[in-house]
Amino acid sequence: MASDRIRGDPKEKIAVLDSSAILMLFEFSIQLDDELRGLLGRCHIVVPKPVVRELQILLEKGTGKKRRLAKPALKLIASYESVDVDTNNGDDSVLLLAEKLHGAIVTNDRELRSRAKKLLIPVVFLRGKQILCLE
Repeated sequence: MASDRIRGDPKEKIAVLDSSAILMLFEFSIQLDDELRGLLGRCHIVVPKPVVRELQILLEKGTGKKRRLAKPALKLIASYESVDVDTNNGDDSVLLLAEKLHGAIVTNDRELRSRAKKLLIPVVFLRGKQILCLE
C-alpha cells in the first residue's frame, strides 16, 4: 500500500504539495526543502497525481507566466513521490492525501487553505513573498 511506503518513518512528517505551491517556488525563489525542514523537521514530500496532471495541462495549454513556470515545476516534482488518489480534482486530491497520511498541505491557494482549516489539516503557506509559515 502506498501509504505504508510513504509513512515508513514515524518521525518523518508528510508534506503534500499543490500546484500553486510548486509554481510559487519558481516565482519567488523559495528553497522548499530547507524551509519545510525548518517548519516541520524531517519530512517526506509527496505530490498527488492530479496535481502533476494540472501542471502538464498548464505546460500544454496554459499561457504566459504559468505556462513558462510549468516546465521547471514538472522537472522539480519528478524528484518527489507522486501518489495516486481516488479523485481527479487537484485540490480534493491534496486534501484527501493529507488527511489519509496525517500530513501538512503546502499551498498558496486561499480556498484550499480554508478547506484545510475546517478539516484541521496543518497548512504551510507563503508570507510576504519570502518565507513559508505554518498555520
